[in-house]
Amino acid sequence: MVAPANPENSQCIISYSELEERCSNLILSDDQIERVSATLLKEIENGLRQKTNGEADIKCYPTYVRNLPNGEERGKFLALDLGGTNFRVLLIHLGEATPEKEFASRIFAVPHQIMTGPGEALFDHIAECLALFVKEYKVDKEVIPLGFTFSFPCRQEGLTKARLVQWTKGFTCANVEGEDVVELLQRAIHKRGDVTIEVMAVLNDTTGTLMACAYKQPACRIGLIVGTGLNACYVEKLDNIERWDGDFDDPKQCIINTEWGAFGDNGCLDFVRTEYDKALDAATLNRGRQLYEKMVSGMYMGEIVRQVLVSLAKDGFILNGSPYDHLLEPGKFFTKYISEIEDNPEGDFTNCECILEELGFMDFTLEDCAKIRYVCQLVSRRAAFMAAAGVATLINKINEKHVVVAVDGSVYRFHPHFHNLMVQKISQLINPGLTFELMLSEDGSGRGAALVAAVAARLEREEAEENLLKNMLS
Repeated sequence: MVAPANPENSQCIISYSELEERCSNLILSDDQIERVSATLLKEIENGLRQKTNGEADIKCYPTYVRNLPNGEERGKFLALDLGGTNFRVLLIHLGEATPEKEFASRIFAVPHQIMTGPGEALFDHIAECLALFVKEYKVDKEVIPLGFTFSFPCRQEGLTKARLVQWTKGFTCANVEGEDVVELLQRAIHKRGDVTIEVMAVLNDTTGTLMACAYKQPACRIGLIVGTGLNACYVEKLDNIERWDGDFDDPKQCIINTEWGAFGDNGCLDFVRTEYDKALDAATLNRGRQLYEKMVSGMYMGEIVRQVLVSLAKDGFILNGSPYDHLLEPGKFFTKYISEIEDNPEGDFTNCECILEELGFMDFTLEDCAKIRYVCQLVSRRAAFMAAAGVATLINKINEKHVVVAVDGSVYRFHPHFHNLMVQKISQLINPGLTFELMLSEDGSGRGAALVAAVAARLEREEAEENLLKNMLS
């Protein structure tokens, strides 16, 4: 159990035991974590089954990405990463004598009038920027395969077919919802007639995270994002995907996009949700949805801490009855503050003092800092353990002797203890005889997308060579 520091020469109005008692519902027992893992497995299996998928919160979408990189990928590949008011284009070169090398990367803006205008104008704008990019780097005379990271809710129907379910993030482009975004992009490129770019795959950033890591680590089977959002994908056997509508040729596997941020939406996580989680959820636009994500991700972690601190201040546990108006504004306590406060060694409250001053507090004690740090530790530890329960569930389900887990996202990258906390809890939860490694995945939405395109191009090349050989022998 995390214990709060007890700085010398400070007067403790309320004892630490009382504080621990007050915050005890933020501390998950081993039994609770094991129950989270067992419940998640049941929910994933519901998502994989044809009969129960319709009612499942964790939808387990097949991505149609079945082959992982094998090191034989060669050539130049583009990645297009669209997920907000800017989009990025990346060019990488995979060659025999050199490791993966990024040639160029450029960010383009999506003006507001395009975000809210006709869908055709959006894809024409993207095609124009792609043409500018390939001409600038003098690859416009080549046929360049492209991987398309499209970070909006989609119903994927094939490796190169995904229909937009609903616009988010301020986009309202007409005549796109329900349409195949790959077809819209390819049509806009062909309409120009000045460049030849072939969209080889459409994917989300979680799949890209797995692929970017698998290029360097063949044992990679899981991709995890712990950042502003929370999601995971993993390699599943086709026999376990009842909704699979493709062929059953080798490899008999497919990457599954779990969309597990919705875990708990049916009430199955109520046994670990606190009054702070419920208050946070009640104030969100998507109330009652993405409840697992709201306990773990960077979008919400700072707000949970703020909810706890307001409750403690109201009852005199911190700030010794001083006004706490600075904490009453939702979103005021950023998730980055948690990482900064915990980055100081135990007993050092330099960052906490600076943050309290930034928030407008001038009359606080080291005792206050110690208690605030304690709350941050509880919330981040709970988040890490909840994420670890998810990863351990997938490792046990895959049941391979050694699995590499590709991880990305701001929480994982920047929280000073998140990695170690996850490793600690996963080690306790996985089945005997299994081993794992958490590996930071570099730029899944960029490099990962290009690698999905590279694998698809390699498979096409190998099939053409095999057919040629058959024709020569016949």
